[in-house]
Amino acid sequence: MSRVLVCELDSLGVGAAHDAEAFGDAGADTLGHIADACVAGEADKEGLRAGPLHMPNLVALGLGALCEASTGRVPPGLEGKGPFSGAWGYAIEQSHGKDTPSGHWEAMGAPATFDWGYFTKPTNSFPSALMDALIREADLPGVLANCHASGTEVIKDFGEEHRRTGKPILYTSADSVVQIAAHEGSFGLQRLYEVCLIARKLADPYNIGRVIARPFEGAGPEDFTRTNGRRDYSVLPHKPTLLNRVSEIGNEVIAIGKISDIFAGSGVTKKVSAYGNDSIFDVTLAEMKSAPDHSFIMSNFVDFDMLYGHRRDVAGYAAALEAFDKRLPELIAILREDDMVILTADHGCDPTFPGSDHTREHVPVLAFGSKVVAGPLGARASFADIGESAAKWLGVPGFGTGTSWV
Repeated sequence: MSRVLVCELDSLGVGAAHDAEAFGDAGADTLGHIADACVAGEADKEGLRAGPLHMPNLVALGLGALCEASTGRVPPGLEGKGPFSGAWGYAIEQSHGKDTPSGHWEAMGAPATFDWGYFTKPTNSFPSALMDALIREADLPGVLANCHASGTEVIKDFGEEHRRTGKPILYTSADSVVQIAAHEGSFGLQRLYEVCLIARKLADPYNIGRVIARPFEGAGPEDFTRTNGRRDYSVLPHKPTLLNRVSEIGNEVIAIGKISDIFAGSGVTKKVSAYGNDSIFDVTLAEMKSAPDHSFIMSNFVDFDMLYGHRRDVAGYAAALEAFDKRLPELIAILREDDMVILTADHGCDPTFPGSDHTREHVPVLAFGSKVVAGPLGARASFADIGESAAKWLGVPGFGTGTSWV
């Protein structure tokens, strides 16, 4: 009986959205610019990868074709002759942000058509009232940074002072987010989580989407590294999502990686922790082998965004894409007759763009399975078409926020 797996290739945008200029992202094209850099040799890295982007399995499903539909060109290395074996298209975001909750929620039937709160000042980013309350309620000696920053750079800049003083590092970005970094050894992981829970409550009046715990380890700036203890404290989705629809009728909703955090656990029946793309792929395969009929499974492949997009690591992003492509036949081989797999993304994060923020882009839509009708899906007017199609495949009521291609 029917099952659906949605794999979020976090940040794999496929071309600037029509409103990208309003977000400062005109000309963004995450996948296209990575492919360009590979051909130019700018993404060559000894021991990691070299040459044009090589993703034959995704190309066979229609990846190059959907890029052409989105931007008017096939990125170099993604050329392929049809007919393609997947249903392929791209989706346009209707939500008002370009952040993780907005993209995931919209794909599951709940576009965020309201305005999130943001901390827009580059320095002294957080209001003094928020900082004073956090220091008081969490019994902190103070805070550090209080600025827009890259997560890896901010721990280099403030990590030693943090370890010396016990003051956590607070920073934000173009997203609706409060990020709190602390050293696992000297500050403590549970203590960090406690501080983040207090910050989550205090951030609610500002309509902030997420508070993120960013633990790190190491003895000094040169070897400070973030650990797998990350935790996202999201607000609840503003309306029911496909996860709720599936679980409410007694069927399994399996959330892999950070999916449960993004939906604040709402509608999730089984949370499976995994860190790193390879581990997430392993867990996804294991769950697909055992998930019962009518299950909905959702995985987030976070490395694309966290390790490579935000860090503007073009070679790392390209290598991670090729590694995902190489493993795709493992997934295809274990699919049941009535399964549908959908590969998509939640936003862009063009590693060739300045800064370290997400980019407002179209996202890919690649659907496949033995009963999925292959061919062009065109431009989908909302990410919600993904949730609407998955709902119809699973036989649960839709939302009316999108249009099913099934």
